[in-house]
Amino acid sequence: MPIVGLTFTKLSAERKADIREKINISNNITVTNVEDSQLPFGGQKQDGLKISFQFVSSFEPSVGNIELNGNLLYIGDAKQLKDVTKNWTKDKKLPTEIMKHVLNAVMNKCNIQALIMSKDVGLPPPVPLPQVNVK
Repeated sequence: MPIVGLTFTKLSAERKADIREKINISNNITVTNVEDSQLPFGGQKQDGLKISFQFVSSFEPSVGNIELNGNLLYIGDAKQLKDVTKNWTKDKKLPTEIMKHVLNAVMNKCNIQALIMSKDVGLPPPVPLPQVNVK
């Protein structure tokens, strides 16, 4: 069951204050909704899921934040997807195998976008950047 698309519906970055001390950065991903969807794929309709998410980078003390909302499109077997939707409605949980794919796809796209946005508003990068050590 592959992921066939990921789009943003909201991009928000705000710097509230100048950075004068060490800050802590935390990133959080939340799946906010799961619903059945018929996706046009290969000239025909494909059963799928539209999975809505929210990615938030918080900078503490409260000097700024980045919020990204979006939708991920996931295709697969109709019966399995119906079970996923039914379980989501009941427990607000996704199966571990699907959640793994969803979180990895969201992290990959959101970390890059949050990095760009943090630079634009003058916040430190929300993900650790590689460091070079010269010996």
